[in-house]
Amino acid sequence: MTGRRCFRSTFPLSLSRPVRATALCAGALAVCASLTAGCGALPGATGGSGEGPIKVMTWAPQDTDATNKPGMPAMARAYGKWINAHGGLNGRHLEVLTCNDHNDSVGAAKCARRAAAEGVVAVVGSYSQFGDSYRAPLESAGIPYIGGYGVTNEEFTGPMSYPVNGGQAALLAGLGRALAATCGPIALVRPDSVAGDQLPALLDSGLKAGRHAAAEDQLAAENATEYGSQAERALVSATKDVAKKGCVVPALGDRTDTFMDSFRRTRKDFTAVRTATVLGSVDQTVINATGGASGPYEGAYITGWYPPASDSRWDPMKKVINEEAFGDNRIDPADAGVQTTWIAYTVLKAVLAKIGDREVSADSVRHTLDDGLKVSTGGLTPALHWPYEGKLAGLGLPRLVNADVTLQVVQDGRLVAAKKTAGSGIDGITDMTSTLESADLD
Repeated sequence: MTGRRCFRSTFPLSLSRPVRATALCAGALAVCASLTAGCGALPGATGGSGEGPIKVMTWAPQDTDATNKPGMPAMARAYGKWINAHGGLNGRHLEVLTCNDHNDSVGAAKCARRAAAEGVVAVVGSYSQFGDSYRAPLESAGIPYIGGYGVTNEEFTGPMSYPVNGGQAALLAGLGRALAATCGPIALVRPDSVAGDQLPALLDSGLKAGRHAAAEDQLAAENATEYGSQAERALVSATKDVAKKGCVVPALGDRTDTFMDSFRRTRKDFTAVRTATVLGSVDQTVINATGGASGPYEGAYITGWYPPASDSRWDPMKKVINEEAFGDNRIDPADAGVQTTWIAYTVLKAVLAKIGDREVSADSVRHTLDDGLKVSTGGLTPALHWPYEGKLAGLGLPRLVNADVTLQVVQDGRLVAAKKTAGSGIDGITDMTSTLESADLD
């Protein structure tokens, strides 16, 4: 909502809910018309009410000097086209709006205010590092946030957030658990940012579970053009113990490949050092660009939320991409952002199927999610549902309901599932809930 407020309560959302437009209009048509003209949309009277299209929004940063996720809004648009080409949702057209948050707090807030002004029923499959900026506008309008990327704490604490994966928390804990059995000294290279500040504690929770010393925490600029000094410092740290091969863990998002370019040039005197990271910081494209089987990622462990892209459980997503976005190089089926968007829209589809012929609004979507709906994602995740408080509420992450992690490894230049790898610490798909319970995020 921009410019004005329309009956927006200052009380907590649990105590006061937006007034439905249908109720207002039934009692006072003239007042309803006046309010709508003055404010553009009424809280609760979102784009799914009546017989019009069901409006949703997907946002992500694009064309920035730091993290970019263009595949997420592109996947959302492809999904919308595919749904509409196959009769819509319960006969209703799905209108997918997209927004570029520009990887800054102002852009994130603008996207959220636009979602409220446009009257969307949900924000679906999105990425933003600025949960503190977008959360208030969404919650004021009662709009649920389904399937964020998992990059901020707000996604796992907000009462209207419905995450589909364990975010960076599960990935870093899983990586620590995997490396504890195989690595000597470990150096973590991570962004000097709010989002990066919690990465050391998460990695260390997995290392602690494997009875390994904490990693050395090394900061780096998120938008640097080279990382020579950081690479050298990490390599020196990882080789302090000559008796056991050390590991360097870059977790720099889109800048991980930039780090690895510097790392490869610096590594010539440190050939015994191994690398490891998390999906989202590296994918098959990055592995190819850094030399494939002869590159620095060969033999590296990489933790992800979902099965590898080669798994047949991704075939329905690939079918949609082939039918509606063939040739769109922004959409990589192996990209964790694209995969998360697919799963988030799978949740949305299940919610709308449950609502059926009843009114579709932000309010009804939220209530359906809160009323115990369990969503199958075809085996890509465990069945998803969001109780008031999940098992990790004591950690301060009450909305984290899926802490599953997959361990993958680069073999012959390809990212493949690490199955029953001896001493890896985790095998196949592993639930990291108990490991995360030991993390200290204060």
